[in-house]
Amino acid sequence: MFSISYRMLSSAGDAEDVVQEAFIRYQHALEDGAVIESPKAYLSAVVTRLSIDRLRSAVVRRETYVGEWLPEPLLTDTSHDPAAHAELSDSVSMAFLLVLERLNPVERAVFLLHDVFNYGYDEIASIVEKEEANCRQLASRARRHVQAERPRFDTTPEQRDDLADKFFAAFTDGDLDGLVSLLAADARTYGDGGGKAPQWAVPIVGAAKVARLFLAMSKQLLTHKLAVERHEVNGQPGAVVRTRAGELINVFALDIADGKVQAVRSVINPDKLRHLGPVADVWALGRRPRD
Repeated sequence: MFSISYRMLSSAGDAEDVVQEAFIRYQHALEDGAVIESPKAYLSAVVTRLSIDRLRSAVVRRETYVGEWLPEPLLTDTSHDPAAHAELSDSVSMAFLLVLERLNPVERAVFLLHDVFNYGYDEIASIVEKEEANCRQLASRARRHVQAERPRFDTTPEQRDDLADKFFAAFTDGDLDGLVSLLAADARTYGDGGGKAPQWAVPIVGAAKVARLFLAMSKQLLTHKLAVERHEVNGQPGAVVRTRAGELINVFALDIADGKVQAVRSVINPDKLRHLGPVADVWALGRRPRD
């Protein structure tokens, strides 16, 4: 249920709320004497409908969002089902979720339920309360949009991890040449501070510019004794930056293709990190006297 709602909303907090509300409704239905033959089907329908409603209101909020908007990051290297995890990892990548943002809420639901979660059109029609033929049309239209912009991840997980290890090692060491060598010529870096943490206002484009940005950040790592922890983030290589006390600073996710880092996404908005643990006050950290 969480997997469906998170892919719908790109927000772990909202997805958790939706799942909780769905189970409350399920429990109330049972208490009222309802006969629910398939709890999975019932909960899938409720979660999807609640997610559609939330997504409609979220679209309005995002129009006034300060700076670049990115999905809330998930640390996905804790999966206990490697086969299922590998199958679904690309569909939870930040790049993929950003493509889904271009679909309307019902298109997004129909596409995800059919193409990602393998629901039949008859089931989907019941869930979204539309005709089966209409659902097929919605899925086809959504699929064309997604396939036109779907990100490529054409290297193996092992190759991606190796390149990511080298990238974050070069970042930690302040190795400018090393960073440049690992970045695609037109590499981009996106930052999401939401106006609540310091962050670059527009994407940084080009290997040299991105590398210089990370070189500058590496000096901040040293100054404030921050740790860079390698993790899988939204099914792709990434890292978490923490203070000495273990508080979160930000989360990085990499897009890797053709043996190069194509994009780096940095989420530092504290509201998007709280589901991962205690979050540092980045403004206060910047004012703190150096050791």
